[in-house]
Amino acid sequence: MAEFVLKYADSRGQIHQQVAEANSERELRDKYTQQGYLVYSVQSRGLASFGVGGGRSKKLHTEKFLIFNQQFVTLIKAGLPILKSLDLLGERLTDKKLKPFVDSIREEVKNGSLLSAAFEKQGIFPPMYVTSVMAGEKAGSLTETLERYVAYQKMALAVRKKLLLSLIYPSLLLTLVVLLIVFLVTYVVPNFAVLYQGMSAELPAPTRVLIAIGTTARNYILFAIGGLAALIVGFRLWSRGAAAQETIDQVKLRMPVAGEIWIKFQVAQFARVMSTLLVGGIPLPQALETAGDSVGSRLIKRTLVEVKQLVKEGQPLSGSLGKSKVFPPLAVDMIEVGESTGALPAMLGSVAEFFEDDVTTRLTAILSLIEPAIMIFMGGFVAFVLIALYLPIFSLADTLR
Repeated sequence: MAEFVLKYADSRGQIHQQVAEANSERELRDKYTQQGYLVYSVQSRGLASFGVGGGRSKKLHTEKFLIFNQQFVTLIKAGLPILKSLDLLGERLTDKKLKPFVDSIREEVKNGSLLSAAFEKQGIFPPMYVTSVMAGEKAGSLTETLERYVAYQKMALAVRKKLLLSLIYPSLLLTLVVLLIVFLVTYVVPNFAVLYQGMSAELPAPTRVLIAIGTTARNYILFAIGGLAALIVGFRLWSRGAAAQETIDQVKLRMPVAGEIWIKFQVAQFARVMSTLLVGGIPLPQALETAGDSVGSRLIKRTLVEVKQLVKEGQPLSGSLGKSKVFPPLAVDMIEVGESTGALPAMLGSVAEFFEDDVTTRLTAILSLIEPAIMIFMGGFVAFVLIALYLPIFSLADTLR
């Protein structure tokens, strides 16, 4: 059966939009028409997911989804049934793109599906979220599970924003430096070259080198921009493959300073997800599978698949992670202590906090060194350009005297 995005109006005139399964568009349209609904449109979910004809986007806004969960938890804790809570949320969503999915979830639950199965069927919600909801349903602690997920997302968003904010100023500074260098080399230097062509005096070596670079850059700047754009597009197309992504991760891991920061950030994300899932009652193998689906690194995903197999064979988590040679020894040692004391979820939370703080501290220290380095480089380059361009003028003045 294919999935379609159905938009229809009920007998009270209220418009609904949801995902429904049918063998064909005609079958689905006839089915809802016979039930007394006024069908506005039936669209293949594959087309709707790419925004064709005003369909909905498959991109989930993390912060607005977090607000949805906070409201959902509040309504359930107030004693409202899940169906009524979904009804109220569907009318007051901050993210309108989420409304069709919420309506579809409500219909699935109304027809007897589990809430976790309804979320999973939409195909846009994170695997960790679906697994957490499933664990909450089985344990009868849905609100506590959702609260833990909200706390995890708040922490993850805070760390991500902190890292992004620390990168904004160096990125802007580097961009301005590159633009200034391009302006000097492709505009200022060639104009001085035209001026010096009428001089009979021999130009100094730095001036000749700079003029040669400037005139060449001015003549081939468009080709350079086109080549760079083609290189970027080619790299993005190549990097979509699983093997290419793992190769990129291997390169990141081997980088002298950035590699250590990168792997610690990935380990912090993994530990945070694992801690949240284990506290929610998810078995260790299933938690490893969900954590592998949640992390962004292809190398970590493959490693966790191997670790999950070793854990299923009866080996401890710490030993399995140690054999991978990817996770830092300190993280493996801390996890081993958590296993031996029976406090693995709490220790994983400590691992996440420790490595998040370490990443923030190291990144701040590196950025504090990068900024003056950029300024020193820029000052040196501008000084070289000025000296090289004005040396002939000084030489000419000496000759006239």
